[in-house]
Amino acid sequence: VSVAVSPTAGLADERVETRVVGLDPGQSVTLRAVAANERGCLFESCAHYRADGRGQLHLDTDASHGGSYTGVEPMGLFWSLAPAGMERPYQRLVPRSTGTPMKVEMLVHQGHSLPGAIPGPVVAKAEVERWFTVPGVRRIRLKEGGVRGSLFLPAGDGPFPGVIDMYGDEGGLIEFRSSLLATRGFAALSLPYFDFEDLPKVMKELKLEYFEEAARFLQRHPKVKGPGVGVIGTGKGAELALSMITFLPEVVAAVSISACSSNTVADLHYGEMTLPGLRFDMNKVSVSDTGVFDVFDALDDPMNPTNSSCTIPIEKAEGHFLFVVGEDDRMWKSSLYAELAIRRLRQHGKENFELLSYPGAGHRIDPPSTPFCLVAMDRVLGVPVLGGGESKAHAHAQEHSWGKIQEFLHLHLG
Repeated sequence: VSVAVSPTAGLADERVETRVVGLDPGQSVTLRAVAANERGCLFESCAHYRADGRGQLHLDTDASHGGSYTGVEPMGLFWSLAPAGMERPYQRLVPRSTGTPMKVEMLVHQGHSLPGAIPGPVVAKAEVERWFTVPGVRRIRLKEGGVRGSLFLPAGDGPFPGVIDMYGDEGGLIEFRSSLLATRGFAALSLPYFDFEDLPKVMKELKLEYFEEAARFLQRHPKVKGPGVGVIGTGKGAELALSMITFLPEVVAAVSISACSSNTVADLHYGEMTLPGLRFDMNKVSVSDTGVFDVFDALDDPMNPTNSSCTIPIEKAEGHFLFVVGEDDRMWKSSLYAELAIRRLRQHGKENFELLSYPGAGHRIDPPSTPFCLVAMDRVLGVPVLGGGESKAHAHAQEHSWGKIQEFLHLHLG
């Protein structure tokens, strides 16, 4: 028996093809994937298959009958990776370093074994490497004025379309999306805005001047095409992207993944102007029997007239918006917030937006095959928080939106 994964080394946002040959016709096997994060924590997934009449399996066409997912899912073993039984639950498998690949071991076991159970004997195995960069992509650590982060430049002379990339309230520097964008031809600036180096430890208040400095740095970089730059953000980062395209003329395209249409939590200052932050009411948080926090109803209502001063006046933006939302987002009501944003643009006679709305997808829509995480430890609260979504629908949303995001950025940035 042998298992072949092709390519054995490839980009993390690309599909792989998995085939098993040499089985008995109709033989039952469990396919398992095992990976470790940088701290050595193990993640695994499994799926139940039956060999065809020739004793073969092809994950592009054969359906899983049980395990971590069911149906024909060529990448199911990757996007369903979850902490192994002996590990702390609620951890995300997110690469901290973009220079080394994520190694995934693919194992074929005799018989069908349930997730968490001891699987049958191994009859074949292979290793696959998932890379977040390609040769020639340069990573430059930034200490440019007040701006911190990493700039990823594609191979070649350029100039390239420039994009600022931001994540949410977990803070720190998250580089894997920027690195993948650079492999796709974008000059991508991974921009932290708190809890990194000499930036503020916590997100108490934010100054838009910091983001303006980053946009100007990127816009003026010799490898970056002008005249404007784009921004992509998730959660709080997406909301900041909306403020950037609204107030900063350098920003001409914004990809907003699971944003709020108002400023939240931390007041945002720009010169004499202040956008107050909507607050979370912890009395509206519900906790399940298993100790998982559901914060869906906790954010102040942006439609309440008393909160109108928090609204981001996106109708002032001259650029273009791409709103990406999961309809089962449980972190907050991102479908409603996208609707409010679009209504506001239309009321001002604007049609400068596109909406990608995915049934069954949760909060954090990342590049393709990023493992789905229904519940994750919240860095600020230190408790497990429900992100929402159903694994298969979420995985499909990640794959579809990634292509659309690149099309949108290329269209508006050249």
